[in-house]
Amino acid sequence: MIVTDPEKIEERSMQIIESELTADIPEENKAVVKRVIHCTADFDYAVNLAFSDRAVKKALDALQNGCDIVTDTNMARSGVNKAAAAKLGCGIYCFMSDPDVAEAAKARGCTRAAVSMEKAASLERPLIFAIGNAPTALLRLCELIDEKKIAPKLVIGVPVGFVNIIESKEEIMKRDVPFIVAKGRKGGSNVAAAIVNALMYQITR
Repeated sequence: MIVTDPEKIEERSMQIIESELTADIPEENKAVVKRVIHCTADFDYAVNLAFSDRAVKKALDALQNGCDIVTDTNMARSGVNKAAAAKLGCGIYCFMSDPDVAEAAKARGCTRAAVSMEKAASLERPLIFAIGNAPTALLRLCELIDEKKIAPKLVIGVPVGFVNIIESKEEIMKRDVPFIVAKGRKGGSNVAAAIVNALMYQITR
C-alpha cells in the first residue's frame, strides 16, 4: 500500500527503523539514532554514533533553558526545523558567509569554518554546535575550549570526508564537553541537522 500522508510516512518509517534495529541502543539516545537513520537510510549510525555521558539530557536542559544553535554550513542551518527552534526561543546561526569571516580567513590563511567558530564565541547565550562538514571547525572549537573562551552545552561532531575527519572527531571526544559524534568518515550537514531536530522534537512534539 502506498502511503501519502506526510505524518503517516514518518510514523511508518520510524516503525520500520525500530523493527530493523539490531544494536543495543540506550533508550535516552534512541530518538537521535532513529532520526539520523531516518534521514540517511544508513543503519551504520546505530553503532557509530558516540554519546558522552548524559549528552542528550544535558542538551535537552540547554534547549529548555534558552540556548542558541551554531552550524558550520548554511545547509545544516536550513535543515534545522525553524518552527521547533522558535517554540524553544533558539536562534540558529551560521557565520560562514559573513564578509568579515571570509576576510579574516583570507588574511590569516585559515578556513572560514575556523574563523566562524571564533565569531560564535562572542555570542552571549549558551551554545549548541552542529558541525556537519568542516573538521577545521571542530579543531578550532577544541582550541577555544582549551583556552576557556567557550563552553558548549553540546558539540555535534559529524563532519564528513577524508582529511582531518577522524582526527577532529577524536579530539573533540577528548574534551570535557557533552558530545554526539559520528565516528569514522561518515556524517554530513543533513546528519547534523537531524540530530538537532531529534533533540528539539523531544520537547516540542
